[in-house]
Amino acid sequence: MRISSMVALSIMALTLVAVLHGCMAQLPSICNVLVGDLLPCKPAVTLPNPLPPSEVCCSVLSKAGLLKCLCSFKNSPLLPSLGIDPDLAMQLPAKCHLPHPFECLL
Repeated sequence: MRISSMVALSIMALTLVAVLHGCMAQLPSICNVLVGDLLPCKPAVTLPNPLPPSEVCCSVLSKAGLLKCLCSFKNSPLLPSLGIDPDLAMQLPAKCHLPHPFECLL
């Protein structure tokens, strides 16, 4: 391989790394929590065989105000579109031994 081709390939690789790094820094968030931080809860809210929520999932859910904010998604089509069963999601606070926000009970 010629040196100029190797330099061009190296520049392209570095550019790709920089772009990916920038994308990772701007991950979407829900209720001021990065979507990636909520991923440990996905096995507990996915049919047909949900698992018990992990300690990591419960820890994320225990962040102040998060459950109250997540209640606003209770009847949203967003959850099913992400493969999340809303009924299972509503069970997470009890399964994690967290107080269930009043707004979700209505």
